Amino acid sequence: MQWLKHAFAVEPPGAAEPTEREREVVDRLCQAIVRRRLTPAAVVFLEMARPLNFLGAQALHFFMPFVSAVTDADGPSLFAAFLEKRGSIEYITRRLEQWESRQG
Repeated sequence: MQWLKHAFAVEPPGAAEPTEREREVVDRLCQAIVRRRLTPAAVVFLEMARPLNFLGAQALHFFMPFVSAVTDADGPSLFAAFLEKRGSIEYITRRLEQWESRQG
């Protein structure tokens, strides 16, 4: 019955801390969004989709064979794994705002 004790455990609230490789993937995505001047739209979309981030990660895993045909195989899988973390949307939003402020 020890497994039942942690069956419904969730991560603490707050921004997720990505690995170095996940950080590179997120920063690359954020830079592309800022370069296209889509930061406000992306932030609104991320905030609306916050409750569905795990579902979005699973959808990305499902479409991985198609996505990996047009991009590098590591990036989308690392991004999907990062989206599974509870505070990932908060981290991405914060990074978008940081890149936007650097852009000026």
